[in-house]
Amino acid sequence: MQDNLLFSRRTFARAVGAGAILAAVPKLALAATPQSDVRLNANENPYGPSPAGMRAMTDALRTVPRYPDDLSEALRSDVAHLHGVNPNQVILGDGSSDILRLAAAAYTGPGKKMIVPDPTFESIALHAATCGAEVTKVPLTAAYTHDLDKMTDGALVYVCNPNNPTATITPKAALRAYLDSLPRTTTVLVDEAYHHYVTSPDYESVIPLVATHPNLIVARTFSKIYAMAGLRAGYAIAQPEAIERLRAQQQFDAMNVVALAGARASLADTDHALLARKRNSDTKVWLAGELRKSGYEMLPSEANFVMIQLKGEVKPLIAQMRMKGVHVGRLFPAMPRSMRVTIGTPEEMQRFVDAFRTVIST
Repeated sequence: MQDNLLFSRRTFARAVGAGAILAAVPKLALAATPQSDVRLNANENPYGPSPAGMRAMTDALRTVPRYPDDLSEALRSDVAHLHGVNPNQVILGDGSSDILRLAAAAYTGPGKKMIVPDPTFESIALHAATCGAEVTKVPLTAAYTHDLDKMTDGALVYVCNPNNPTATITPKAALRAYLDSLPRTTTVLVDEAYHHYVTSPDYESVIPLVATHPNLIVARTFSKIYAMAGLRAGYAIAQPEAIERLRAQQQFDAMNVVALAGARASLADTDHALLARKRNSDTKVWLAGELRKSGYEMLPSEANFVMIQLKGEVKPLIAQMRMKGVHVGRLFPAMPRSMRVTIGTPEEMQRFVDAFRTVIST
């Protein structure tokens, strides 16, 4: 993990009765039963939050009559300490998708241009279009990296690294040079939702570059490695002026007390995050081997999902897989012959492989 340990492990086992049951929940994972569908379509972490996070969230239920101001300040302080910045350089969000919405509202509008790679996570482009901005899509390079030379003339530029849906990275040297070359009138939001899964030495977080780049915003989420997708928790790091510009677009108390408590405990439980990363990596290696046995390859993946290169159109396969009880990623028009598949538990991935082999043979 590139982030340092935030603070020493604390004991959260204060809940009575239900606490002991909840502590065991993450061990069970969110694996599908033989009768249920397998969800491999939303890049979720199937193993659930850490035991410490579950206990902290249970305890937080006692505080729901109160507004979350104190917990918000505590999490901002934790995040600031983790990244070596000041609390006034941190904004919390209702998931990192909230951060993307705030950026679109703050930096785009009629007469302004938003630049996004294609394909990528669509959220921020949709928000910018709603704000009246012109959205320009720049195709990825042949290596499935961001074509940064063509992403230079917008009011706001979106860089998703690792990129969704390809799971590929844009190399650190290229991204550094790009950020150094941009005029201050162009704001760049780098989405690092899948940061914790990366193993390539050719990648780095750009959070340290915020100190010298007032036009840089970096978004992170608790939905992926920390398995809190259903709770909605995220944050961004930027210089204070950019944070204030984002905050002007945000509702009060964007995160609830349960999400705040779970996020604080999850940041502290670095062992659980490392375990989630190892499980993802091991299962991904197994899946790559199984795909090769069937004559298929996937793009190099630095995330908790893969992009499988098909021999025909993906759209009919998506429907056929669903009929087999396996949900895979949606169609990305820029890559109509590729299938995005989340890395689930080993049992879920075996069900995927079985269904995949069945549908490609028909």
